[in-house]
Amino acid sequence: MTSIVPAQAVTGPVRTADDGRTGRDGQDEAVPAPLAPRARLFPSLAAVYRAQLSRARVARIPLLFVATFQSVGIMVLMRGVVDGGSEARAVVAGSSVLVVAFVALNLLAQYFGQLRAGGGLDHYATLPVPPAAVVLGAAGAYASFTVPGTIVTAVAGSVLFGLPLTHLWVLVAVIPLSGAALSGLGAAMGLLAPRQELATLLGQLGMSAALLLGVLPADRLPGPIGWARDLMPSTYGVEALSRSFDAHPDWAVVALDLAVCAVVGVLSLAAATWAYRRAAVR
Repeated sequence: MTSIVPAQAVTGPVRTADDGRTGRDGQDEAVPAPLAPRARLFPSLAAVYRAQLSRARVARIPLLFVATFQSVGIMVLMRGVVDGGSEARAVVAGSSVLVVAFVALNLLAQYFGQLRAGGGLDHYATLPVPPAAVVLGAAGAYASFTVPGTIVTAVAGSVLFGLPLTHLWVLVAVIPLSGAALSGLGAAMGLLAPRQELATLLGQLGMSAALLLGVLPADRLPGPIGWARDLMPSTYGVEALSRSFDAHPDWAVVALDLAVCAVVGVLSLAAATWAYRRAAVR
């Protein structure tokens, strides 16, 4: 009778000359398998970004409405106190960037705090992606998720306070740069907080600071609080957007504010990447 079971299934695999090498003592030495090439940063970043954006689109849409309505409500409230001029520009600019702070700082701090507390960092640690791709992908997804709410808030505030809409195209630079600075700060808070509750608290405090230091006009703040305003990452995005409401903006100063915001964004994202490495190995 002819068997249909391969001979190797019974007798074991037959070693060929290429399967191993013979050592000095006559025994075969195992040849290590070649390692897979390391994942590159940008393809990994794109993959994490798409995954996080899909997740945020499903889970964060109600919170985006809350952030938008909160900012619009603040502008309506301030409309009874502020008539126009530089104060109106500060209110509209600060309320618009507040949408970015609510999502990119507050929610991202809560997300990474929950991820660390629930062991989700172990999942990311097993993936063949660089740590920077995880942080930048999540930060980019949360920052880009704020685009509709920020635009709606800026347009509504301009109409409410009678500000020109001509230069609102500056939001193309303000949203990603402010989002990078705030999301890096939020990710670092969530990753460095020892407990999930503390990460939530830090995110709420950071959003409150963005509200108070961004919406209120700078000349109305006391000296020490004004210094704290200069340290807030979103301040320079607020200043750039506020200056764009002028009839003839000083574009050199606007560019300088955006450049400072970009530098702060790079530093905050670098700090978040370091915090991710630190949290992932613990």
